[in-house]
Amino acid sequence: MAIGGWWRSAVRLAEARWALASLAFFVVAALAQLADAPVWMWGPLYAACYLTGGWEPALTGLRALRERTLDVDLLMIVAAAGAAAIGQVFDGGLLIVIFATSGALEAWATERTESSVRGLLELAPQRARRVLPGDGEEEVDVVDLRVGDEVLVRPGETISADGTVVDGAGEVDQASITGEPLPAAKAAGDDVYAGTVNGTGALRVRVSREAGESVVARIAVLVEQAAATTARTQRSVETIEQRYSVGVVVATVAIFAIPLWSGEELRGALLRAMTFMIVASPCAVVLATMPPLLAAIATAGRHGVLVKSARVMEDLATVDAVALDKTGTLTEGRPELASVRGDAAVLGLAAAAEGPSEHPLARAVVAGARSRGVRVPSHVSDFAAEPGRGVRAVVEGHVVRVGSPALLGVSPALRPLVDDVEAEGHTAVVVLVDDHPRAVLALTDALRPGARATVADLAARTAEAPVLLTGDNPRTAARIADTVGIADRRAGLLPAGKVAAIEEHHAAGRRVMAVGDGINDAPALAAAHVGVAMGRAGADLTLQAADVVVVRDELATLPALIDLARRARRVVVANLVIAGSIITGLVVWDLVGTLPLPLGVAGHEGSTVLVALNGLRLLRSGAWPRRRPVAATRTEPSVFSRT
Repeated sequence: MAIGGWWRSAVRLAEARWALASLAFFVVAALAQLADAPVWMWGPLYAACYLTGGWEPALTGLRALRERTLDVDLLMIVAAAGAAAIGQVFDGGLLIVIFATSGALEAWATERTESSVRGLLELAPQRARRVLPGDGEEEVDVVDLRVGDEVLVRPGETISADGTVVDGAGEVDQASITGEPLPAAKAAGDDVYAGTVNGTGALRVRVSREAGESVVARIAVLVEQAAATTARTQRSVETIEQRYSVGVVVATVAIFAIPLWSGEELRGALLRAMTFMIVASPCAVVLATMPPLLAAIATAGRHGVLVKSARVMEDLATVDAVALDKTGTLTEGRPELASVRGDAAVLGLAAAAEGPSEHPLARAVVAGARSRGVRVPSHVSDFAAEPGRGVRAVVEGHVVRVGSPALLGVSPALRPLVDDVEAEGHTAVVVLVDDHPRAVLALTDALRPGARATVADLAARTAEAPVLLTGDNPRTAARIADTVGIADRRAGLLPAGKVAAIEEHHAAGRRVMAVGDGINDAPALAAAHVGVAMGRAGADLTLQAADVVVVRDELATLPALIDLARRARRVVVANLVIAGSIITGLVVWDLVGTLPLPLGVAGHEGSTVLVALNGLRLLRSGAWPRRRPVAATRTEPSVFSRT
């Protein structure tokens, strides 16, 4: 950010304006005092310095005291007042100014995190071009769009709502939502997100979510909710802080009373006690935890990953085992035609018979025929879908049936082909023409791009290699597991079986991250140490059960997210070490030597500012770990059925 932009963003904050006023009064008062001006000139200026810089922390401290808690803000104000009481008005004023400046910097740090959330909401435009019946257009507020409305997005315009392209083609810059560096090609049937930018070609988009439910809105809401939570480390720090603050007050009284009782002069005893109260206050420790965690949450949100709380970000850093679902997680979750065994000439007839069906297998057969340039007859009659069996239709005078080999029956000649297809982990579909088996279609579920590389990356980051949990048959599970490099595979699992597998890992002392995409994965996600939902399916139950939602629906995000969480944890630990070391050093100096009050103030408040700014480093664009490019892999399988 440019200096001018930083300055403008800072002075917008009330805390910054009060700190500037306190600083101005302090500078003028100090100059007047150094010039030997009469007290009536610089005394009121110091009073104004104390008032403008100290009223807000004093009020906060008194409110906390009324609730029977001791706030560090009140300790600082008491120390400043004590310094003034013994004639150290300059030192007390310096404390007030530095303390007010520290508070302003803390407020600015919080505002930076919150502004990243507001920036997400501002990605989406406020107006949209809605298509009217008859191809007319009207401009409307985005909040007035309803599911099913169609909007027109011209080249260079920002897409106004989440939806599906129904007409047109172009390239969309999705970096603001998914973090993808290159524009994504979009055509009819592809999903697009509000806040992304259409590069080339006009798109006609059918709205799938209202404005408040869009991906960008959900990111913002969940990041805000996360910011309102408290991490376990922070809760521990706050619990210790209460007892520690009481201990500081007791120790301050002792440091003042014992030397005074031993004959030391009042001024020296009080000055040492006030210095101790300042340097021993745990302000920096309190700020060590939340800024880095909240900054990491905001950074993840900008890259299309919703982390629901600071606690979850902490938990991600401790993950040492990963359980992966198969269909829709390691694989694309949609079938495609891999090969035709037997009489390949009947593929066109099979595609024609499947044409009226909405089943995923039917769409795969039709798409496979078209991609191979096969002629698909258009004259189809007497179509009938037979649940659990397949479809039947009359195509160019022939009765064509396409469906399960177990239910349709297989001739001895085709049985080896069916066995081969199923042995490879594919789904076998038989084509009968006039009741004669003619061909076996091999259907497969494509592996996600980079699935093998992601599994390897996860294995490198955890103590235990990833495990595959799937409801599919053992043969298919083994094929997928071998392809991506997973040795531990559990097949034929119902949702309860997946939960049992997660609990087995818990019993072994593992902290498990479970990844899934379907409703059947929701129990496992809820049972895991961290549940991660892949965003493509978007099932409400799955998203509610998950602690993390990968909106970008990209597997390579998972190791990057773990790296970010661990980096945030390292920053938290570093902050605690920095804060603890400085406090310890200053306290020892004050107890065994003579620590000047201004130096104690500078050391204490400087450490507070340092840990806050250190946490904010995770807001930078470079904080998100770079992902190595992966080549798309289009192989292997899952078994689909028409049930």
